[in-house]
Amino acid sequence: MLYYLGLLLESSYTPFNVLTYNTVRAGGAAVTAFVVSLVIGPTVIRLLRSLKIGQYIKKEHVADLHALHKNKAGTPTMGGALIVLSAIFALALWGDFINRLLLLAVASVILLGAVGFLDDFVKLRRKHNQGLSAKAKFLGQIIVGVVMGSYLVYSPITYSATYIAIHDVMDWPVFTRALQQPDTASPAAARCISFLPDTTKTLIADSPTGGWDSERRRDVLNGFRDLIKRRDLYDARLWPAESLTKEGNAFAALDVAALSDREVLRFNRLLLEAAFPGVIEYSPPNMHTKVEVPGLKMALFSMGGLYVLFVLVIIVGASNAVNLTDGLDGLAIGASIISLLTYTGIAYVISRADWSEYLFLIHVPEASELTVFGAAMLGAGLGFLWFNCHPAEVFMGDTGSLALGGALGAMAILTKQELLLVIVGGLFVIEASSVMIQVASFKTRGKRVFRMAPLHHHFELLGWNETKVVTRFLIIALIFALMSLATLKLR
Repeated sequence: MLYYLGLLLESSYTPFNVLTYNTVRAGGAAVTAFVVSLVIGPTVIRLLRSLKIGQYIKKEHVADLHALHKNKAGTPTMGGALIVLSAIFALALWGDFINRLLLLAVASVILLGAVGFLDDFVKLRRKHNQGLSAKAKFLGQIIVGVVMGSYLVYSPITYSATYIAIHDVMDWPVFTRALQQPDTASPAAARCISFLPDTTKTLIADSPTGGWDSERRRDVLNGFRDLIKRRDLYDARLWPAESLTKEGNAFAALDVAALSDREVLRFNRLLLEAAFPGVIEYSPPNMHTKVEVPGLKMALFSMGGLYVLFVLVIIVGASNAVNLTDGLDGLAIGASIISLLTYTGIAYVISRADWSEYLFLIHVPEASELTVFGAAMLGAGLGFLWFNCHPAEVFMGDTGSLALGGALGAMAILTKQELLLVIVGGLFVIEASSVMIQVASFKTRGKRVFRMAPLHHHFELLGWNETKVVTRFLIIALIFALMSLATLKLR
């Protein structure tokens, strides 16, 4: 809402321009979600208590653990609704809901939160820890994953190159000569050069004929980034069909006026590649189905239609991993906050052409709104932690854990840093792996590897008190987050 107010008033009232800035709106969303959580938190907790929506503690299997946790019985659960409500309210105030990435991320949180809510509700009706059947819960998660994956494959977000980076120019001497001597360039290249801003033309004319340093190259390419936004660049006489790729010809067959701004950027990038063949690097299509390997410079592998399955695995895996980690006061929400903060920073980086160029990351212009989404989830998480820290006044339940897992999975997918989630959410991976190892070992050998899984309960049974387990696990989560950020620079 405030974003659109800023757009409406920016021409008349300059101070309102700040309402259109992603960083300002992200900060506003985080503070708003946090304050809303603090304000409505006590009311929500009282409501849950009055409805007798309390946690049931298992007595079976591990008596020692029951002795440690029996005082938690009756603590209100389903508090994850507080996270979802606070975040959605903040996003309604600060978000741009025309942005497709924001809509996908919000949908994943709401839908998976709804699955978790049903699971919690069934547990409460049965007055037992068993909620929805595993098949029913997985079905809900699978539907969310398949819908998101299918949308990304068949209605792709603009991940393909829509600007020119320094490393996209493969032959700077040839490119320099063409810019300084447009009469010797091809007609298509000459047209591109003629459409450059006057400041860029002056810079080119005043530049030496020899090699240009990186700063001058960057300044010249800034002019091309203005050029690439134009809707009047294409001329069918200068770009015959045989000079364009299949993707370029598909754009050329359409009315340029009907193209979206994102499509115009992509089309013009393809026109520049055709105008400067062998000079400006060919940018492959279908980047939305390519997966990047962390730590390597633009190491991509294409998955095609299998990307739907890949998205499904991430959504199901992330939501279940957070769910398994939710067993001690402040643990799941604390680790989620750390991971969300990491992906919020990544979203901001990849939304900027200059920063993504410097770090050799896939540039995703629409990801700017994921910064606002991540900040809102972060603020809501901090607000929930206020009530969930030891001794917890409320538990998130599956309502919160599945929603948070959906948020993390969506951030990983939509920022095109899917595999990095294994490092960003390293603690969640360890917790989920401990359960799989325990189950596999018991079924194959009849023996347990850990005293109890997930892993945090193993350390409780070793004698660590709850606060020590949570603090040390959050330290591990923070180390994983820092490691993930380090991989961005390794490339």
